[in-house]
Amino acid sequence: MNFLDEKLENYTQTHSDIEPELLKKINRETNLHVLKPRMLSGHFQGRLLSMISKMCSPKNILEIGTYTGYSALCLAEGLQKEGQITTIDNNKELESRVRSYFNESEYSKKINYIVEDALITLNKIDLSIFNLVFIDADKTNYLNYYQILMDQLQTGAIILADNVLWSGKVLDNIKENDEETRNLRAYNETIQNDDRVENILLPIRDGIMLCRVK
Repeated sequence: MNFLDEKLENYTQTHSDIEPELLKKINRETNLHVLKPRMLSGHFQGRLLSMISKMCSPKNILEIGTYTGYSALCLAEGLQKEGQITTIDNNKELESRVRSYFNESEYSKKINYIVEDALITLNKIDLSIFNLVFIDADKTNYLNYYQILMDQLQTGAIILADNVLWSGKVLDNIKENDEETRNLRAYNETIQNDDRVENILLPIRDGIMLCRVK
């Protein structure tokens, strides 16, 4: 997942804003107590998400894939005063942990945490209100999420999708059973060839595809 030399990666982090205390706690406890802790955005990527959100100053944010809540809290930092972030995840085992983190944060009243299959939720809420979207859930459904979103998102909406380099596997010969890599490559190609958006693929951590609806 990490493409930079470790020393250079440490240098980038020490020359970026420090990790807030609550996020530091979530980072530590996720690595100690939760399966697949590499799924957590972490310090550097978290500060990037916060910066993008602050630059966009969104009224409504949508996150698909909450995990332990780290990225949702980073994104919430840029919300307008009356703004809200809706974050969706179907992992019920993590729900109590995530809710405790959200309740501990200054953004608790701005977070709408939905524990449900994202495809179900996306098909029953108004997606046109969202100014910023972060996709970081099951890779096999990235294209499905994107297609649903593009039917409703308005001009200027930003979509971020994580893990689009998939530890470099997007360059490998695809094995017949490697559905995740195949779907991520299809997602990247779809974005690249979709005239409805402008895009740039950022080689940060495991790759973030950033696109803006025209």
